[in-house]
Amino acid sequence: MKFDRSVKIAPSILSADFANFGAEIQAVEAQGADWIHVDVMDGHFVPNITFGPATCAAIRPHIKTVMDVHLMIAPVDPYIQAFADAGADVITAHVEAGPHIHRTLQAIRATGAKAGLALNPGTPAEVAAPLLDMVDLICVMTVNPGFGGQKFIHSCVQKVTELREMIGDREVHIEIDGGVDPSTAPLVIAAGADVLVAGSAVFKGGSVQNPVPYGENIRAIRASV
Repeated sequence: MKFDRSVKIAPSILSADFANFGAEIQAVEAQGADWIHVDVMDGHFVPNITFGPATCAAIRPHIKTVMDVHLMIAPVDPYIQAFADAGADVITAHVEAGPHIHRTLQAIRATGAKAGLALNPGTPAEVAAPLLDMVDLICVMTVNPGFGGQKFIHSCVQKVTELREMIGDREVHIEIDGGVDPSTAPLVIAAGADVLVAGSAVFKGGSVQNPVPYGENIRAIRASV
């Protein structure tokens, strides 16, 4: 992964057809996706259960771009190596998920994966300040984690602005996860984000048999910024 601040669209497979992940990933990449976002949920840290390392390993051969794994789980540390072995390019952990976030970020980087730090909507930007030299990505949750299709929390835009100023010239991506569509994408890009996670906004109206809407949706988000 080479670092750049160009706008990247990362469709979340949480909104894809669970019975057809491989084909869905191939279709959405062919239609212009830059990264593939994998939302891992444990039913404990967040009120939903999705998939684990075995699923990530199964879909890895189908991903030709970047496999962006977002761990909404607690504890995190015991599972980092498994997700790295499954082929994650980026592994993101929540600062709220455990007491030793420095250790977690060190463990992620030790695997060779890029280290991401996620902040829930109620977590202020300044929490990330001591960690900026340990991360490659900060994921700003703009909905409460756990389910797709939620309404964008507009107060989080200011957090993006604050993070962009704090990051300075460091090679750290700012990723937005939650409620991203052509109406909200311009707000966070203007504030300093460069990676946009979009689930329903990308996958709506399309299918493996009819992937053209995926491309139309991706282009609509990209054009809006």
